[in-house]
Amino acid sequence: MPHPDITLPRLMAHRGLSSRAPENTLAAVRAAHDAGCSWVELDVQLLGDGTPVIWHDAGIRRCSDGRGRLADLSLPAARQLDVGAWFSDAFRGECIATLDEMLRLVVELDMGLNLELKVNRGRSAAALVEAAVPATLEALAPQRLIVSSFNDEALSHTRRLAAPSRLALGVLFEGIGRGWQNRCAGLTPYSIHADWRRLNRRGARAVKENGYALLCYTPNDPTAFAHRWQWGVDTAISDDPGRFQGFLDEG
Repeated sequence: MPHPDITLPRLMAHRGLSSRAPENTLAAVRAAHDAGCSWVELDVQLLGDGTPVIWHDAGIRRCSDGRGRLADLSLPAARQLDVGAWFSDAFRGECIATLDEMLRLVVELDMGLNLELKVNRGRSAAALVEAAVPATLEALAPQRLIVSSFNDEALSHTRRLAAPSRLALGVLFEGIGRGWQNRCAGLTPYSIHADWRRLNRRGARAVKENGYALLCYTPNDPTAFAHRWQWGVDTAISDDPGRFQGFLDEG
């Protein structure tokens, strides 16, 4: 079955422009847009009350002024967190973003979204998919959306909700090792997303020969990454995409 006609950017902002603003926030997405990025990668997971929010970690300590588990918070409690001051005083008072708020901003800015379904230990993949995917499908055109995950249950459940012609799925790997195609069976993915440090030429060639788009996370050194473009990598998902621009301009 055909996939949406997506025009992938060469560079995608990881968790928004996370080198310039606190990751996974509205501010980080605005910063990515202001820097000329056309797509962002963001993480979604559920609060304890079932609200989908844009957040990566199972805990809240690293990126907020709170402590504990995200799964123990309701939305009113999560709204009390300052998720910007840890990054710099310029972002003091930044609030955690709900998925709905983030989708409205992405649409307003006419950006593309690679939404990673983040299923942390002890959380329900099906509950996350049911809470996050239908709203995302409703908000964004197929050409502006990839839903990705490391979690096979989340990917399978997402595929049951939307056919390949409606939704591009991205399967996340660390390395492209033996048997990688078995994970893709039945999912009809659009793209394979690999850790750039563990990608080798053979793995990249296999991905491309099987007709998938190839995305790499999270390179921030354009010199070290440079030869991977020659292997057929379509997109680099970077904390600081601007560092790569001169290298791409030079071919």
